[in-house]
Amino acid sequence: MQLEIKRRLSLRLTFLLFAVGSLLSTVTILYVCRKIAQFLLKPSSSVITLPFRAIVEWMVNQIGSVPIQLLVGVLLYTGIYLWLTQGTQRYWEQIRTAVTAVGSGELDVALPVRGRGELAGMAEQLNKMTAELNTSMGQINSWLEGIAEGRLDSQIVAQNGELAKVAESINQMSLRLKQSIEEERLAERSKNDLITGVSHDLRTPLTSILGFLKAIEEDQYKDEVELRYYVNIAYEKARDLQKMIDDLFEYTRVNHGLPLHASNLDLNAFLHQLVEEFVPQLQQRGLQCQVTAAEPPVLIEADGDLLARAFENLLVNAIQYGASGKRIDISVGQKGDIAVVQFINYGEEIPPGSLPHLFERFYRVDASRSKQTGGTGLGLAIAKSIIEAHGGHITVSSTRQRTVFETCFKLGTSS
Repeated sequence: MQLEIKRRLSLRLTFLLFAVGSLLSTVTILYVCRKIAQFLLKPSSSVITLPFRAIVEWMVNQIGSVPIQLLVGVLLYTGIYLWLTQGTQRYWEQIRTAVTAVGSGELDVALPVRGRGELAGMAEQLNKMTAELNTSMGQINSWLEGIAEGRLDSQIVAQNGELAKVAESINQMSLRLKQSIEEERLAERSKNDLITGVSHDLRTPLTSILGFLKAIEEDQYKDEVELRYYVNIAYEKARDLQKMIDDLFEYTRVNHGLPLHASNLDLNAFLHQLVEEFVPQLQQRGLQCQVTAAEPPVLIEADGDLLARAFENLLVNAIQYGASGKRIDISVGQKGDIAVVQFINYGEEIPPGSLPHLFERFYRVDASRSKQTGGTGLGLAIAKSIIEAHGGHITVSSTRQRTVFETCFKLGTSS
């Protein structure tokens, strides 16, 4: 701040000195001219000075000495002042031209810094600004070239002023572009994994069906009983294949933005009705299922058909893998503004290493056991997708005593 004040004072002092110097020079020249005129007007002047004497006398008689001195003084002062300030004026013109060039986008401007005055300070600041702009633009250009070559991890160093906003915007664009590319790659990898999983899981029952049909075609059976046995196995494998295709279609449908037809849903009545529909399966496996519901009824906004599919998958999973526990408990309650539904079975413990992968498609804790129970590895993945489509989430925990699948939803407006 003090340096800026000194520079401004020095510029004003410079022009003041130019003015004073011009005035002193004008007064001195006028004084010398006056003495010369007095000398020329003396009667004792030589013959050489007579022409000059005549001119001076005519000017004095026709115009007057005072007007002549004023006119000559003004002309002298103006000429001397312009002569003394011409260097400063040229320097100022250089600065003005440089500022105009910078405004037009030319950033390679460099001004000489002369002295320590205000103009020198302006030139220094302009040089500093253009240098910073060149550096910043170089970084931005380098970053953009990196994007063109596929390098999205680099970030532009934060600048000052408006360039900081530009750098931040470009960094955000880079981050979003990188995320989009990663999501696209993940989607492509998921699609490839899905195709691989489908191919593998469809091949097994299809190979078995073809094997038994070939045996029938080539009459490789002893009697009608063995024939019916082969036909029955092929039929069961075909049903497994149909179920797998249905589950795959459902999973694909749910994961591609299936529209929700939400309405107010009473979870208490909804789950009681669901359990009633599963009574034959429960009795077949020797299981009892009890629904423990809170009062008053717990209401949520949900698509009943889709949510029924999700809860059916959770109940089927509990029936398949919790039969040894002889009981399934379903509890409905709320924590604050969250509705909580738990499916609890008392079967074998799920290994801790399998819990993080349990909702992945085609994942099975025990492949041989899944084949015996008819699992496709898609049921839990479908349930998770449907629950998340409703803005909820699902978790699982397992101990030697019990396995709990817990789903959470936002309460409806009437709860």
